[in-house]
Amino acid sequence: MGPSTKNKVNSYRRLSGITVVAVYFLILVGGIVRSTGSGMGCPDWPKCFGSVVPPTSVDQLPANYQEIYLQKRLAKNDRFVATLSKLGFEETANQLANDKSIQVEEEFNATKTWIEYINRLIGVVIGLLILATLLKSFSLWSQDKWIPITAFLALVLVSFTGWIGSIVVSTNLLAWMITVHMLLALALVAVLLYSHRRAARLITKHQTTNPMPNKIFWLLLVATLLMLIQVVLGTQVREGIDRVSFAMGNMLREEWVGKVGIVFLVHRSFSLVLLAVHVIYFVWVFKFSSRNTSTSYWNQALLALLVIEIASGIGMAYFGLPAYLQPIHLLFGSMILGVQFILMLKLKEQSYLKLDSQL
Repeated sequence: MGPSTKNKVNSYRRLSGITVVAVYFLILVGGIVRSTGSGMGCPDWPKCFGSVVPPTSVDQLPANYQEIYLQKRLAKNDRFVATLSKLGFEETANQLANDKSIQVEEEFNATKTWIEYINRLIGVVIGLLILATLLKSFSLWSQDKWIPITAFLALVLVSFTGWIGSIVVSTNLLAWMITVHMLLALALVAVLLYSHRRAARLITKHQTTNPMPNKIFWLLLVATLLMLIQVVLGTQVREGIDRVSFAMGNMLREEWVGKVGIVFLVHRSFSLVLLAVHVIYFVWVFKFSSRNTSTSYWNQALLALLVIEIASGIGMAYFGLPAYLQPIHLLFGSMILGVQFILMLKLKEQSYLKLDSQL
């Protein structure tokens, strides 16, 4: 590979790496939005109270602003319901059409409005970063066509995620829509990481490595799928907490966890399963892997993230759900999935190199 091509590869890797970090930062900010109850700080989308820059006082809004934006949201929901019906999701469409919680319009709160507004601004920046990543990827078309293809897929995903975000707002933070929004963000991270890793392979594909047994890859795949399930369960717990906090008028925070019900117990018990699978994984990795390699460092990062994630979960369960721990717990759970995905890519590449050396 010539110096010019290598510079193009490194330039793409830098930009795509920055974009991944930015997406994780947005996930953190999204957690802050959720933990502060700011999700409906802006009742419309993409503008906020009909303006590019939102108001700072309720005096800047019409007297009947709640009715105005409620009608706008309901009109958008009607179009979404019609789309779901056309796609064959009749039951979901009917549930959405008859959900009375959607008709609740929050009062203006300047702090919540600006928290949500900043969240949206960061989303715009990430959209521009992904567009720049796509443009940068075209220079690598002759080296690996999958790099620009996956970069384009990332642009499609971020556009679709933005649209789903608008539906989340129009449906007044409908529970299952928030889960879909989160899963799309994780899918976006995975696509960006895959594209970034393929670019790295253009430089490292001829380097020697010490492949590990295939059983480690399959165990890590199981651990990743279980972690994804755990993240979904976590969103269900969060939805239950939202219902409890609303019913209790946001009072007696220390009692919320106990009133969530079985979904919290499942989430907590499932963490023990996850821990057991990861313990076996780390034992095998320690037995078969070489030290001072990039794979070893990524495994150390995974272990550290798991420890922090478990600690934050314990902190939330036993210390009255501190608001600052909620976005941290969400962020590190998402980061665990990202590191697991990177390790699966690296382990798969090592198995290919092993096969090539045997041919």
